[in-house]
Amino acid sequence: MMKDLTQGSPMKLILSFGIPVLLGYLFQQLYSVVDTAIVGKTLGGAALAAVGSTGSINFLVVGFCCGICGGMAIPVAQQFGAGNDRELRRYMTNGVWLCLLIGTVLTLSTVFFCKAILTATHTPEDIYERAYFYIVTIFAGLPAYFLYNFAAGILRSLGDSRTPVVWLIVASVVNVVLDIVFILTFRLDVFGAAFATVLSQALAGVGCLVRILRGYPILKTDRADWRWEGRKIKNLCLMGLPMGFQYSITAIGCVMIQAAVNDLGTVYVTAVTAAGKVSGFLCCPFDAMGSTMATYGGQHVGAGKLERLSQGLRSCVLLGLGYSLVALVLTLLFADPLNMLFLDEASASLLPLARQHLLANVAFYFPLALVNIIRFLIQGMGFPPLATVAGIFEMAARGGLAMLVPIFGFSAACFASPAAWVLADLFLIPAYFHCYKKLQLRHQAVSAQM
Repeated sequence: MMKDLTQGSPMKLILSFGIPVLLGYLFQQLYSVVDTAIVGKTLGGAALAAVGSTGSINFLVVGFCCGICGGMAIPVAQQFGAGNDRELRRYMTNGVWLCLLIGTVLTLSTVFFCKAILTATHTPEDIYERAYFYIVTIFAGLPAYFLYNFAAGILRSLGDSRTPVVWLIVASVVNVVLDIVFILTFRLDVFGAAFATVLSQALAGVGCLVRILRGYPILKTDRADWRWEGRKIKNLCLMGLPMGFQYSITAIGCVMIQAAVNDLGTVYVTAVTAAGKVSGFLCCPFDAMGSTMATYGGQHVGAGKLERLSQGLRSCVLLGLGYSLVALVLTLLFADPLNMLFLDEASASLLPLARQHLLANVAFYFPLALVNIIRFLIQGMGFPPLATVAGIFEMAARGGLAMLVPIFGFSAACFASPAAWVLADLFLIPAYFHCYKKLQLRHQAVSAQM
């Protein structure tokens, strides 16, 4: 069902749109979490470390894919807000051409350079082979990630945040079954976990694609809609590539930290992996807030309702603050049981390290909320390069802390992400007001010419 976010109470609209998006992110995390839990519980700490050692590389590449697809959906949201169905369809079809082109290049290059990447990140020798088989399978399955994320982005641009969730739920159930079959029955080790994830992601993508083809008359295309249009390709690249690079730039900082943790040894890699999986689940509401504000910003700019942008921002910031406090309380009470979801009994001695890493991050969740809310709103407003600059600030903070790990040890790694979030906020908050003022001036100039 399509949803116009430009009509009604911003808080109610953000909640009604964002809750299905949140469920989607939760089930998307479930892909990774089920893999990790089954690997950790059945294959042991070394296998868990192998999967965990690829986490930042995974985020670097898959995040680039998600960012591009999310960015290319913004012009679709803007055209939907403006009520221009023909332009909406042509942005969608040109986005398909770009996904095919970029997806092919990215898949081939990452598979080819996979071993070089693992070597560059100092992957420990005792887990190197397993890490390779896991991440090269994910890289080979990148077309499935492009399919799902682009199709889901198009649906969310129309205000349909439910269909992507439904298919992620289905895919998550399939993923659990395939994990059990591939790992426990066929003994495919970490390759089975990765292969199950790719197949499940492809299923979710096909489901969303079917909904696009059959569910919305305004998305029905003809031959003319499929022409390669240079101007639209340029606009899609201006929106999509900065968002993709933003994820990758942020991930480069994470790779620096991962390399520093890898140098500390497999014990620390295992602890960070467990805490990272817990944090990934706890961060899902912030991801949902970001996706919601991207669509909210895009539709409102397309409709010319600029005065509602700040109203939506205030509402979402309040939600972020409230959830940050709840997450902190839950972590203080249940950090050890949550970390034990991903550790076997033999690895229980790592709980103090995992708890330290998790609490250091959760204590700074409100700055993370601001990063997601403001950055994605700026992107939806049509200023993705500024959001990319925020990623550079994050990378600089993580890189600086990574250089301190050999001096201060594990504690420096624990506070790398909090430092990144705070530094990004120092840029993003004034950047929002700059973008808002620029849109106001642009809107006034257009009104004066009419």
